[in-house]
Amino acid sequence: MANILPGSLRAASLSLALAAGFASAATAEEGEGVYFGAVTDPTVKQECSACHMAFSAGMLPASSWTAILGDLSNHFGEDASLDDKTTAAIRDWLTGNAAQPSRWMTNAADGGDTPMRITETTWWTRVHNGEVNPAAFDNPRVGSRANCAACHRGAEQGFFGEE
Repeated sequence: MANILPGSLRAASLSLALAAGFASAATAEEGEGVYFGAVTDPTVKQECSACHMAFSAGMLPASSWTAILGDLSNHFGEDASLDDKTTAAIRDWLTGNAAQPSRWMTNAADGGDTPMRITETTWWTRVHNGEVNPAAFDNPRVGSRANCAACHRGAEQGFFGEE
């Protein structure tokens, strides 16, 4: 695993991650990154990954997961409606394993405590802006800022190193 960030920026990203209340910081053999926690709940894995990577609960605070699951009929422009029992089970797991609220888990644009997208958090924007060429997100193999696995090989296991 190659490091793409200078040592000071890697250290800064780990410090930001710890300050944000993420599950833990992790160090790979040749790189550093953040471990948000793997998605271990079978219902979350099945239902969420039917359309996109099942995101680690630790990537957002509980208020965000509650809001996101509160309107699944308009889930980022798609109808992802589920029955009430399934929705409650997913919400319980995500909120029970969510990041602790902190200034790094706020909406980067307005400081709100309920970001609706992982890519809107202060932490995400600080780590990616200026370090990742914006054109990388236009690459058809990447597709969007939400396709973590395009750049982070360990994303589906909850590990986000600097690959």
